[in-house]
Amino acid sequence: MQMRQQPGRRTVLGAAALGAGAAVFATAGQADAAGRTNPAGPTPAGTAGRPRQLPVPFVIGHRGASGYRPEHTFGSYQLALDMGADVIEAGDLVPTKDGHLVCRHEPDISATTDVADHREFAGRKATKTVDGKKITGWFTEDFTLAELKTLRAKERIPDVRQHNTLYDGHWEIATFEEVLQWAEREGRRRGRPVWIYPETKHPTYFRKLGLGIEEPLAKLLRRYGRHTAHAPNLLQSFEPSSLRRLSELGVKCPKVVLLDEPSVRPWDFVESGDPRTTADLLKPEGLKWIAGFAQGIGPWLPQIIAQDDKGRLGKPTTLVRDAHAAGLFLTPYTVRNENNFLPLDFRVGKNPGDYGNSLAYFKALYATGIDGLFSDNPDTAVLAAEEFRRH
Repeated sequence: MQMRQQPGRRTVLGAAALGAGAAVFATAGQADAAGRTNPAGPTPAGTAGRPRQLPVPFVIGHRGASGYRPEHTFGSYQLALDMGADVIEAGDLVPTKDGHLVCRHEPDISATTDVADHREFAGRKATKTVDGKKITGWFTEDFTLAELKTLRAKERIPDVRQHNTLYDGHWEIATFEEVLQWAEREGRRRGRPVWIYPETKHPTYFRKLGLGIEEPLAKLLRRYGRHTAHAPNLLQSFEPSSLRRLSELGVKCPKVVLLDEPSVRPWDFVESGDPRTTADLLKPEGLKWIAGFAQGIGPWLPQIIAQDDKGRLGKPTTLVRDAHAAGLFLTPYTVRNENNFLPLDFRVGKNPGDYGNSLAYFKALYATGIDGLFSDNPDTAVLAAEEFRRH
C-alpha cells in the first residue's frame, strides 16, 4: 500500500482530522519509547475476524523485506520469511494486457523495473490518469505477461536505499500464481502454512479498462484452496467495493480496508458519488459500517499515534480502542528503519538513509494494542514484537 504522498512527508493528524473530537487526546496516554504504556488497553482475546493462528502482534513483511531487497521480488519475499515475518505482503496485484495478475507496487512500472532500458518498448510510454492523478510512464496493462517477463526488477528508491541497487536486474516480475506456488513449497518445507497479504490495486480503474482484478484473483485463490475463511491469507484494498465483490465471488478469508489520509475519498466512492472521506470511516459509525463486510482495517501510522506540526510523535488516538470495539483488527502501515521515514524525534543524525531509532518507534506502536504491523524491515519488527508477545 502507499499513501498519496511523497516519502517522508509529515502530515499533522489531529483530533479533528480523525473526526472524533478533542476526546481523542483527552483519554489517551502517551506511549513511551520503551513501549511500556498501553493507552488503548490490551488487545481483546476474541477480536472478531483476527486469525487466531497468528501471534499478536504479528509482523507483516511489506512487499517482502523491501528494506533489503527490491520490493515484490522473490528475493524480498523469501528474505522476509527467513527473517521471521508472520505474514508476507506478496502482491500488490495489477493485471497484464492478457489478464494475468502480477506483483508490482503500481501499474506504472517505470521506477520498479528496467523497462526504460528496453528500446523495443519505447513506444509503450504513455500518459494516463489513474484515480484522478495524471501519470507518465509504462503500465502493466499495456504489456502481455510474456513481455513483462523480459523485464527485471530494480530498487524503487535508490537515493535512500543505494545498497538495494546491488540486486537491480536479478529478479523478474512475479505473477500471483507463482507466489501461491512459492507459498505452497515453503509451507511444505517448513511444516506450516505461509501467510500472504495481497492487495487489489486501483480496482475501479482496471475494471473500467475491462481488466477486473477480483475475478482472476478469486479463481486463483480457489485453485490453490486459499478462498476459505481459515485459509492462510488476508486480502486488502483501499476500495471497499473490491472487498465486497470478492465476498460475492465466494472468497471468505479475512478482508481489510486500507485507510488513506483523512481528507481522501476512496476512489470507488468518488466514482459512485459517495461523499464520505477517510475521516468519516475512522469514526465509530464508519468502523461499524466496515465491520459489516470486512474483518480489519489498515490505517496510516499517524492515525494510531498522532504527530505534531513538526513531525514529532504525539499521543495515541482512540482508533485502536474504537476499532476493537467494532470487532475489527488493525494492521497499520508502514514502519521503515531509515530516518527519512521516521517521526522527527526518532531520527539519528542528518543522513535520511541512515537508520534511526526505529526499535523505539516499533515499541511505541505495539504498546497501543495494535494487532499487527507492516514493515520494510521485518527483522527489526520481529525483535520489537517479541517483548510484547511475552506479556
